[in-house]
Amino acid sequence: MAAQNRVLIQGGRVVNDDHSFNADVYVEDGVISQIGINLQLPGEFKVIDAKEKLVIPGGIDTHTHMQMPSMGTVAVDDFCTGTKVCCDYSFHMAVTWWNDKVGEEMETIVKERGVNSFKMFMAYKDVMMLTDAEIYQVFCLCKEIGGLAQVHAENGNLIDECSKKLIAMGITGPEGNAMCRPEEVEREATNRAVTIANMAGCPLYVVPVMSRAAGDVVSTARKEGKVVFGEPIVAGLGVDGTNQWDKDWRHAAGYVMGPPLRPDTSTPGYLMDLLANGDLTCVGSDNCTFNANQKALGKDDFRKIPSGVNGVEDRMSIVWEKGVHSGKLDENKFVAVTSTNAAKVFNLYPRKGRIAVGSDADIVVWDPQATRKISASTHHQAVDFNIFEGQLCHGVPVYVLSQGKVVVEDGGLVMVTQGAGKYIPRMPFSDYVYKRIKVRDGLNQPKAVEREPYKGPVIELNAEPQEPRRVASSVAAEFENRPISSRHGHRDLHASGFSLSGRQIDDNRGNTPQTRVLSPPGGASSIQF
Repeated sequence: MAAQNRVLIQGGRVVNDDHSFNADVYVEDGVISQIGINLQLPGEFKVIDAKEKLVIPGGIDTHTHMQMPSMGTVAVDDFCTGTKVCCDYSFHMAVTWWNDKVGEEMETIVKERGVNSFKMFMAYKDVMMLTDAEIYQVFCLCKEIGGLAQVHAENGNLIDECSKKLIAMGITGPEGNAMCRPEEVEREATNRAVTIANMAGCPLYVVPVMSRAAGDVVSTARKEGKVVFGEPIVAGLGVDGTNQWDKDWRHAAGYVMGPPLRPDTSTPGYLMDLLANGDLTCVGSDNCTFNANQKALGKDDFRKIPSGVNGVEDRMSIVWEKGVHSGKLDENKFVAVTSTNAAKVFNLYPRKGRIAVGSDADIVVWDPQATRKISASTHHQAVDFNIFEGQLCHGVPVYVLSQGKVVVEDGGLVMVTQGAGKYIPRMPFSDYVYKRIKVRDGLNQPKAVEREPYKGPVIELNAEPQEPRRVASSVAAEFENRPISSRHGHRDLHASGFSLSGRQIDDNRGNTPQTRVLSPPGGASSIQF
């Protein structure tokens, strides 16, 4: 057997989402074959020294946009430079319009193509935005076919109106992107999506969660027992949105995305806290990159700046630095939010997301003490800008195995073959997502009330148009017939003199400021003056 198909990772500390332990890991033909101490193996194999290092499952980026068209151009990171055809991959389906034909196609790709997640947009009016009624119908179908409903949650109508207003005021720069879509429009749409999903009895995945307010909505929904998952992205965990106000237009435009990075500098730490506490579930990158000359399409109108930032390459290092190195996450939680939770949510577990016998040999040997400085001049992506420029990160991948083959060695790429990645189909009805839904459905089915049929009279509706009521004359007649005074000779305060016209019943009487009220409504007064 060829040595390149047999690898022994020796002396490391295996880290899964639930526990860590010291062990060697032996890989054969793309699968983890043995795990233990001092493994005795015949024949030739490659040995990787993992002493004082962590052996973790390969990361799963839940959210990327490679080669995505936008504003007449295409994202520069394609399926090769974005690594997705050089490692195993899967797809979400975006539902950007709705009719019966789309519903039929959704059922087909679940059954025949292994897609189990469907993304809808509550923003991007007249381009991808669905109405609430359409979203409800898609959610209902997702539940029926075992798919996971995903939403980009922003109020598209408000964004459209606010952006027009800003342009009219002369605000055309990148800051307008953040100004027209404040936290309120993300919070409102997130809450609305949770409500619609709850009415449909459908699990929900909110992507991305970019603000404290939206994070709180997801957190509250989970505490209420709703099956809701929230995904922050590495950009929102690693930087804030103040750069959109930078004096350098290119620099500011490099941070334009939607929902926007928030100018509140406490946001990244707050989202990391929610991630650490389990209120948010997975970390994606939302990688969608455009070079300077592409971003410049919106030089005179922020609405025309292609939206998106980098993150696919730096995701795990940023999460380690901002999460583990800061003391907010432990090594197991790091594995959970960068790999295992995604594998469970999207029904890839335990084939992916775990170091276990029988799991795919997608493995990272991670050096928690090593550091690297992020820069566009050294990254492997095709984009000419990096939003994390200059950040020093602890935590570096020293070795990476994809399908059991070493593709990164001593921190550098050694063997990357375009097209080597395999498409991984995903079955519907993930237990991690649907187990609670199934139980609730069995307990909470709506039931009609059993009663005798109604046998009484039913009014006959006249199809002929009715004469409109003459409200003014009836009010006048009421005034004429209503008694003005009580038996004591004063105005009867129990009788209403309200009129839609503003008239009062005693408008024709003069003021009587000297009159003493001895017997007001409710009984005579015992007070003497």
